[in-house]
Amino acid sequence: MFGNYLIGLREGLEASLVVCILVAYLVKTGRRDALLPIWLGIGTAVLLSMAFGALLQFGSRTMTFEAQELLGGSLSIVAVCLVTWMVFWMRRTARHLKRELHGKLDAALAMGTTALVVTAFLAVGREGLETALFIWTAVDATDDGVRPLVGAVLGLLTSVVLGWLFYRGALRINLAKFFTWTGAMLIVVAAGVLAYGFHDLQEAEFLPGLHDRAFDVSAQIPSDSWYGTLLKGIFNFQPDPTWVQVAVWALYLVPTLVFFFAPGRVAPSQAAPEESKPDETPVAPSTVHSSGGDDAAGGDRVHDGARRAGDHPVGEQG
Repeated sequence: MFGNYLIGLREGLEASLVVCILVAYLVKTGRRDALLPIWLGIGTAVLLSMAFGALLQFGSRTMTFEAQELLGGSLSIVAVCLVTWMVFWMRRTARHLKRELHGKLDAALAMGTTALVVTAFLAVGREGLETALFIWTAVDATDDGVRPLVGAVLGLLTSVVLGWLFYRGALRINLAKFFTWTGAMLIVVAAGVLAYGFHDLQEAEFLPGLHDRAFDVSAQIPSDSWYGTLLKGIFNFQPDPTWVQVAVWALYLVPTLVFFFAPGRVAPSQAAPEESKPDETPVAPSTVHSSGGDDAAGGDRVHDGARRAGDHPVGEQG
């Protein structure tokens, strides 16, 4: 359940930050008339993500057992690839997220209403589809489909609340450290999903070695015990994994974490002037101020910027 809560929180918070940036920029620039197309694009993206999740859940029920396992294993691998890419992308671009979105929004404003809807749809839809796919694979990897869904929904609701607090300037958080540590935890969760995905491929007889167990600690860690359930919910732990599962888990987890925490290629003091300059707020009317001494994501801190030079409170034209 915790693993799915983390997925919902992490993916939902990214989407919430994007929404805050788009809405606040339009408010500050006096373009409230463009808010309706933005919300239309966001709503369409949310509905598409829900429909995609429902299609995965109910569409797979008409398949044979082998086909279900093959689909589940294949989508688990796809989900892990997408989440891994997302984690590294956010760590690398979080510092310039606001600047990038503002550029896209300016271009969309010049092109018209349809471009605004498409911009909001693409910005939020990617996160929604990734979330639906990863949550479905996590639910597919457990016998209890209720707890993972509850955890994911709670994570999404928490992200919505946090996004609203960011927008109001009522919450201060180091976004760089937040995305770094939640990214690391998501990599651990993804390793478990990937290992179980390969187990599905073995059950579908697509890969050999289904009965070659690396170890069996079912007696010491029963799957129906509270601690077995906890390990299953957080890490997708299996007490009797195959050698293929263990090898895939280790080959993914260790190099990915090492590369994730590796020092940046360019030290902050050696960065180009444009890169080292503190970025503007990604969440207005609050601002995110980048401190040069933080990690690769820029050490962004959300704080109330209504009284800082050049910023304006919500509703004030700027």
